[in-house]
Amino acid sequence: MKIVIDSNRIIAAIIKDSTTRQILFNKKFEFLTPSYVFSEIKKYKDYIIKKVNINSEEFDILLSLIFENINIIKISEYNSFIKELKNGVSDSKDIPYLAVAIFTKAKGIWTHDVHFKEQNKIKIFTNTDMLKLIRKNN
Repeated sequence: MKIVIDSNRIIAAIIKDSTTRQILFNKKFEFLTPSYVFSEIKKYKDYIIKKVNINSEEFDILLSLIFENINIIKISEYNSFIKELKNGVSDSKDIPYLAVAIFTKAKGIWTHDVHFKEQNKIKIFTNTDMLKLIRKNN
């Protein structure tokens, strides 16, 4: 099942071995994200390193492990969907995720960002919703 993953879920998985990380490594899902995600994660790198008490090299290793389960979609692939989404949400940083979801025909976006609920084109999943999908498909 194709699910677009927002940066807040990726950052949560980096910070703590929790439900988010367990969902991320569940093989029932094919996780996708726009290449834009790296600029968002980079903004929080120092915060994450300090919070988790790791060094830059350990951060890079952890990030690599997490991205083994996420397919990166290049802007050239979803760019044509961006124009139609410009007026759909108040946070322009959400647009690449919505565009990837439309482009890939994903089932939805896994996020805890409330701005995504302003739109009605793509279904939004929280951790609770993702756990329900896992149970439903067992």
